[in-house]
Amino acid sequence: MIITHGKSIKIIPLFFFIISMIFSTASFGNEKSVLLDSPMPPPAWAVMQRELLRENSKACELFYSRYFDERGYLQCVERWGGDDGPDDAMECCNDWPLLHALGGDNSVLELYQKAWEGHLRQFTEARTTHVPFAKNGMYYKEFPVMFDWLHNGEGLSVFNLKGLSTPDSSRFAKRVKRFAGFYMNEDPGALNYDPKHKIIRSMINGSRGPMLRKATALDWAGDPIDVKNRFLPRHGESSYKQMIEHFKDYNDVVGDHPSNLLATSLALNAYMLTHEKKYKKWLLEYVDAWVSRMKKNNGIIPSNIGLDGTIGGETDGKWYGGVYGWGFSVTVPQTGELAHRSTFQSGFYGFMNAFILTGDDRYLDPWRKQYEIVNSNFKMIDGKKMYPHKYGDKGWYDYSESQFLPFANLVYYLSQNPADLKNMKNRGLNNLSAEKSERLAIEQMQHDFEKIRNHLAGMEKDPTTPDTRLSDDPMIFNPCSVNSLIHFMNGGIHPAHVGAAFNCRVRYFDPVHRRAGIPEDVGALVYSIKKDEISVLLVNLNQRESREVVLQSGAYAEHEFLEMSVGNKRTKVNNSFINVKLSPGSGARLKLKMKRYQNQPVMQFPWNR
Repeated sequence: MIITHGKSIKIIPLFFFIISMIFSTASFGNEKSVLLDSPMPPPAWAVMQRELLRENSKACELFYSRYFDERGYLQCVERWGGDDGPDDAMECCNDWPLLHALGGDNSVLELYQKAWEGHLRQFTEARTTHVPFAKNGMYYKEFPVMFDWLHNGEGLSVFNLKGLSTPDSSRFAKRVKRFAGFYMNEDPGALNYDPKHKIIRSMINGSRGPMLRKATALDWAGDPIDVKNRFLPRHGESSYKQMIEHFKDYNDVVGDHPSNLLATSLALNAYMLTHEKKYKKWLLEYVDAWVSRMKKNNGIIPSNIGLDGTIGGETDGKWYGGVYGWGFSVTVPQTGELAHRSTFQSGFYGFMNAFILTGDDRYLDPWRKQYEIVNSNFKMIDGKKMYPHKYGDKGWYDYSESQFLPFANLVYYLSQNPADLKNMKNRGLNNLSAEKSERLAIEQMQHDFEKIRNHLAGMEKDPTTPDTRLSDDPMIFNPCSVNSLIHFMNGGIHPAHVGAAFNCRVRYFDPVHRRAGIPEDVGALVYSIKKDEISVLLVNLNQRESREVVLQSGAYAEHEFLEMSVGNKRTKVNNSFINVKLSPGSGARLKLKMKRYQNQPVMQFPWNR
């Protein structure tokens, strides 16, 4: 192993400076560059990993050619609604930004960007005939006119991860700042936020501001359509009447709701891109207000905050009231069964965003305490301990054998506190052996290969045509399958499809082609994670050519590498990234000491920082 150091740039003729920049890849600052030159036979997991990246990329190309046209428009019947709507159009490309950021083909980036631009035009042009707030376009200023954050977050899942691959795009930057501004009262036509009471004023909000009236079933279901013999809605309705009945109780939307905390991902993106203090200030102010509300409500997050800032202020004082609240259970029209529908749990993502910015455990502790409080209301049913998941006029209900532990996996992932490990069903990569990690990686990759195959087979059999297809119909055939890669390449956790940030221990960049993602022929296996350490096996499958890769500590450089060990050799790093050069056919195990949440998160690539 050879350690070299980058040199500072001196004044040299312009021509030689340009040439040196073109051919300089391992040294783009004063950081250290590491040469790994120990031969390693190609591991089976690494060969599979490279093939999985290729198969995912090819599958996305096939999917795009089937369901999108040359403009990037999804070939479907454009509708507004909670069942099918503009958000579903972009959900058809879920995980594509992650695939590219992992090392997928550049075609994946080109296609999902084209789909994003196309769907913006498509649903700005699309208009409702009956739903009042979307009659002049379902999108306004390239953003949903007004809807809840279950749907807003889903529709932004692709956009909010786009910065992993294109942080230097001026168009992306303008949108990031504009979207965040809708929730900071920077747009006079979208005064969603009340800075006095620190609330987002309605559960339904967007680029035309908050809905300050009771919602109707029409607002949620969208314009009338003929269903029978034409569409097969994914929610099981067989008629428009049933679609209306589905949403007949979705009325109490005025006032703040925990799901609005998903809007903090917009401010987080804007801060990571610009580091303007106003974004961080607003995000922490809003989350701190919810921390205070939980304390006032005996440790439980309330699901309605009135326009006057009081708990339950728009639901007759009921802290558990409102659409998607603790007590929101409705009848399924086609079956008559009771369905328990709540989204207050997604408020955790706001607390997570505050933790990413601060590393402060006080943003995780309210959720730990809430687990204890809710689960303390267990009761014995038929000799089994049963735990509640809902609260209504008659108290706790919806009991099951599973404890109430929403996002316990994320709480532990963020904290790495051994006390949080008790709530984890799967302990992930904690203290696994390299050999066991290799076996698990192969098993999970096999599952992802199977998913790709099954989804493409389903796509080939899909009988829908553009005039019989709803926007959410193609989603079930989206072949992109990256769970195993996120887990074993990045030591990461999937961000779900809610517009959330990406959490991982290590990311990879290609310094030769100046792009995000692991370079061609390189394989990476994270085989152990500890609170202050990560172990990675790197290998170059190319037997003739060297490869260069940059390892970054954290998805957004929020962590810091302190020291790297290869065998018995150690070197100080003290940086958020490190350059590695792999000789032909070489590989090595790297043990990286790190300090988590040491840095303010940033989107820019390492060589631009």
